[in-house]
Amino acid sequence: MRWFLSLLAVLLLVPGWAGEARLPLIAPGATLRARAIVPAGGLPRRVGLLAPIGALSLESDDRDFGGFSALALRGDEAVLLSDGGQFLRLSIAGRRIERRAIISLRDGPGTGWMKLDRDTESLVLDRATAVAWVGYERVNAIWRYAPDLEHATATVAPTAMRHWGDNTGPESLVRLNDGRFLVIQEGWRNMREPRGALLFDGDPTAPGAVGAALRYQPPAGFAPSDATVLPNGDLLVLNRRWHFPPLRFDSVLVRIARESIRPGALLSGPVVADISAVMAHENAEGIAATVEQGVTMLWLVTDNDTNRWRPTVLAKFRWLG
Repeated sequence: MRWFLSLLAVLLLVPGWAGEARLPLIAPGATLRARAIVPAGGLPRRVGLLAPIGALSLESDDRDFGGFSALALRGDEAVLLSDGGQFLRLSIAGRRIERRAIISLRDGPGTGWMKLDRDTESLVLDRATAVAWVGYERVNAIWRYAPDLEHATATVAPTAMRHWGDNTGPESLVRLNDGRFLVIQEGWRNMREPRGALLFDGDPTAPGAVGAALRYQPPAGFAPSDATVLPNGDLLVLNRRWHFPPLRFDSVLVRIARESIRPGALLSGPVVADISAVMAHENAEGIAATVEQGVTMLWLVTDNDTNRWRPTVLAKFRWLG
């Protein structure tokens, strides 16, 4: 009994411990391997308005590896954000994918002990300054972080997002080419009505910032999981749906004209690509666009829900639109 009381006393002193299991975290020195994934019959030359460049399965000996729900690009780096509050910084220079760093958010809702405290689902990363904005589900808030990707500098929980649900909140966060920010609600499965959305004139965490309401209508049966902006200002929204059994995901891209993104609008557009097969019918949750030698490229990543038997797919496409 004495040893049990001693152990209990120690646990009670652990910051944030309340009897729940500790949030699984990828170790800072976790190994990383990349293995090519090729669909049956090979990569198609074209999928809608996309040309697949290739797809990789990211693998590690760390049992907590994966769970990536957002993606950003900066220089020769891809930055993946897990839904447990961790950044994986990858070098994507040349033909090699290498781990540069794994960083955990120190600041955020709650203590960071539980998964509910770090349910990070969406990301905007400033390519010039490395300042980051992160969308949190559960608390339906947006936090701004310093370039170290650890410490918060501002936060906001818009009243309009208060009823977006516990696990169906700000899944998509994007900064438009004119500096405005758009955040889109994921919504629940089989939700037919349009998703809530907010449009900010600038930084949503700035003092006095107020988001204007608008809505997004995904294709029937799908839910938005992320978004990115094209060089001409049009928006690409990544949408996914899942089937069970067996567990299988479909992923499509919707293009929204830049001039339609305004307060009060109902955002909708055509499906421009079905990328389900290239993404190995996995849970595509992150998308980012970049320009390489004048050519627009799209990168996508999947969330394996930290199930080791499911791959983390990182894929690259050339935009043909």
